[in-house]
Amino acid sequence: MGTSLTCNIFDFLVTIDPFDKLPEALVRALSKVVKVRYLAHGEEIEFSAQCAQRFLYIIRTGAIEQRRSNGELRARLGAEDQFGFTFLKPMTNAEDGYRAQAIEDSLLYLIPHQELQRICSEYPEFENYFASQAQVRLHSAVNDVCRKEEKGLFFRRVGEIASENITIVTEDTPIQEVARRMCCGERSSCAVVKKGDEIVGLVTDRDMTSSVVATGIDTRQPISTVMTQSPVLIQSDDKVIQAVSLMLQYNIRCLPVVKGNEVTGLLTTSHLVHNHRTQALFLIEKIKYASSVNALASLRDERQSIFEALVESGVSAEIQGRVMSMIMDAFTRRIIQLTEELLGPPPCDYAWVVAGSHARNEVHMLSDQDSAIVLSDAVKEEDKLYFTHLAMRVCNGLAACGYPLCDGKYMAASPKWCQPLSRWKEYYQKWVHSPEYNKLLSISVFLEVRAIYGNGELVEQMQHYLHQRIQSSHNFIPALVKDAIETQPPLGIFNNLVLEKGGENSNTLNIKKYALNLIIDLARIFSLSAGGSMTGTEERFRYAAEQGAMSQDSCDNIIGAYRFITQVRFKHQLQAIKAGKEPNNHIAPDNFSSFERKHLKDAFKIINEMQDVAKLRYLKG
Repeated sequence: MGTSLTCNIFDFLVTIDPFDKLPEALVRALSKVVKVRYLAHGEEIEFSAQCAQRFLYIIRTGAIEQRRSNGELRARLGAEDQFGFTFLKPMTNAEDGYRAQAIEDSLLYLIPHQELQRICSEYPEFENYFASQAQVRLHSAVNDVCRKEEKGLFFRRVGEIASENITIVTEDTPIQEVARRMCCGERSSCAVVKKGDEIVGLVTDRDMTSSVVATGIDTRQPISTVMTQSPVLIQSDDKVIQAVSLMLQYNIRCLPVVKGNEVTGLLTTSHLVHNHRTQALFLIEKIKYASSVNALASLRDERQSIFEALVESGVSAEIQGRVMSMIMDAFTRRIIQLTEELLGPPPCDYAWVVAGSHARNEVHMLSDQDSAIVLSDAVKEEDKLYFTHLAMRVCNGLAACGYPLCDGKYMAASPKWCQPLSRWKEYYQKWVHSPEYNKLLSISVFLEVRAIYGNGELVEQMQHYLHQRIQSSHNFIPALVKDAIETQPPLGIFNNLVLEKGGENSNTLNIKKYALNLIIDLARIFSLSAGGSMTGTEERFRYAAEQGAMSQDSCDNIIGAYRFITQVRFKHQLQAIKAGKEPNNHIAPDNFSSFERKHLKDAFKIINEMQDVAKLRYLKG
């Protein structure tokens, strides 16, 4: 092959995934053995068990359509896309007859199968880049994004930054002695209480003030009388982001760091704030003590800072969503408290309920308000005016804090969604019994609900009733499936991609509509069919796998697809924010990197396969 052509091939390969991750010398050597093939429009490459030579095909220019032996479309591929991974392993009967056809004149680069085998043998760390299974390549991609950010604070080990100043006492140590050691000995803001080898309690300097000094308790009593029992602990090998998540979740300021049962240090919010510039991660503390909605609204920029920090740190979608949800919980609770202070105590029991992404603990920068109020059946007609005012003030307060009002008006401020428990049961009965399109739209919002304020038992009763109705219905799950498979993920990124037509988002991919919503729908279907009542997307899939409603491989694959697509979505939203633009779910295909295009296609295939499984399992005839 000519030197100039080899150079052109090399210059191309080093810019696309996964060759941009291989040593340059290795890519240069591969460039010398690449074969070039031209396919005219309509020409095909047939794959069968009798193939004498096998290659990894890379599209330099043009477009290719892959079809299975039965003629079914497998994928559409464009420039920089690759195919032929399947044939890097022994051929199976199921793959016999698979073909690729040029849907426009195409130039292909072919890398011999044996060359890739040699690379994987000599450099096993690259093996997953060329795995025949899409899910293995996708898993590698998700991990690769995380590995790039491991130098960041959130991925450091807790033990690396924890303070060694911590007091360790036994449960019978007098309170005065513990205080003396914390103040004059180890100079620690926290004391860990042990009983033998077991950690049984925790006392902070704030506990000493509120539980001892303020109450005038006899300081000769044992520390066990004032300690917090069964404290939250963290292992020294855990990541800092896990510690932050625990602090936010349990509203605590001190985390003893342990290795096994041995206490090795202490992690505090003050320590993190002063030494590691993570003030925004403790926004909840500020929200808790804000004295007005205006004061809360002034904190909205810090919420955005948290989102940016989480995305840049490469943490999983599950952690990002949970942290952002806890912050939205805190804003909502504080606004409700401020409103109750203004309106007076509520005239009857009620629960403030969140729905949609908020209920799933999957909040992000584009999450709007989905909420409702469940009233006690003891509510009087004249009492409802109180809750109307409460809901209006809370929804408007959240809007001031950066959480948009719901376009569909699925909010507690809408009278329809501020109702007694008995009316909610009527809603669910009607929706499940006759799941037509308009009712599916409503129930898709309120299939996931979570009480964040008030009497949570009302919501538990409501949810229990819903799941009873679902389990006794023969047509509800099939109706969900029909709705979920009506939209399919794009099987190509450039050629005939499912793009928005017209308007300001013309010729962009709506990654929420054509990917994430489909995964969320599938999670609902498989979990509900197995009797699950959890709300989170990942936990729903895991439950379905545990109950045998789906295989463990399918569970791992779809969760991998969900995580990767979410990473792509958040990355593009972050880029918009940094460019001073409004973030959205619409991504222009040209803005996808080679890495994203390649692995998004793997993710879309997995979604499509799961839709097929749901169709076969739950739709009869």
